[in-house]
Amino acid sequence: MAYKITDECVACGTCLDACESDAIIEGDEKYSIDAGKCIECGECADVCPTEAIIGPDEK
Repeated sequence: MAYKITDECVACGTCLDACESDAIIEGDEKYSIDAGKCIECGECADVCPTEAIIGPDEK
């Protein structure tokens, strides 16, 4: 299961540069993650300033 972006996302774009597999999909109000491309490295969650990205083991 891939990482997930929650409603805490403010669409700042920080995660876009951190994602080495181009799994982040840019949205107007919040971003999302393409589960098929996510390699579960956690880089996006590490750089998210609002802690809006949760890992596969989190709810």
